[in-house]
Amino acid sequence: MAEAWWNGTRIAASDDIVTVERNAYFPIDAVDAAVLKDSATTSVCPWKGTAHYYTLVVDGAENADAAWYYPEPKDAAKEIKDRVAFWKGVEIR
Repeated sequence: MAEAWWNGTRIAASDDIVTVERNAYFPIDAVDAAVLKDSATTSVCPWKGTAHYYTLVVDGAENADAAWYYPEPKDAAKEIKDRVAFWKGVEIR
């Protein structure tokens, strides 16, 4: 089982992980929705599409744009639809 941890808290856990470019994408329902705060940030990948971000909020601490997802990935990346990946100090175990 893969787990995502930040600020001493497990924020996601699943046996169903898709790895793309060394990033573990968790099913959205495997992520604790209480730690996700919508962000206005977006970025564009030429082959995956437009990424949208979440800020993580754990015990009052915020980690801006530390999670991302592709709501409408391009066909080449369709396996990451409805999945979330992490960075910025989030530990994947």
